[in-house]
Amino acid sequence: MLPTDLTVAMLVEREGRYLIIKERVANALVLTQPGGHIESGESPEEAAIRETLEESGCEVAIRELLGVYLWIHPQTRQQFLRIMFVGDFLREMPDQRLDAGIVGVRWYEHAELKRRSRELRSPVVLRCIQDFEAGLRRPADMLRGMLPLQRNVHAVLASASLV
Repeated sequence: MLPTDLTVAMLVEREGRYLIIKERVANALVLTQPGGHIESGESPEEAAIRETLEESGCEVAIRELLGVYLWIHPQTRQQFLRIMFVGDFLREMPDQRLDAGIVGVRWYEHAELKRRSRELRSPVVLRCIQDFEAGLRRPADMLRGMLPLQRNVHAVLASASLV
């Protein structure tokens, strides 16, 4: 079995629109929330804030934990475990250099993302928005006992919602 890919991401809503990046992945352009991997010594929250800035040029503050999501790629069977935070938009950093592979940043309405579902990196993108709009949240301290997450992936997996 392939190792589980542990990532963090940030859901940022402003005036009914969601912060979405367009990035090149395996020669395809896809839409997703900003996010990525946790670096050594980083908390999941720090990683989500850093990745959001690096991928979107937006500074955000963590508001709460939306949830933990597990998606299994239907062709490769690779598992992706995504810790999704809800963030508050603080400001745009126009001089921020974006990560390689990022080709655009835009605010999308939920309905527009649904229409463009074939362009989404994974079904987790819409699932997180649906859960956010439904008011679903996880306890802020849920991950605390699982740190460092990279060594406790099985515990995080046990708390994940399957997408």
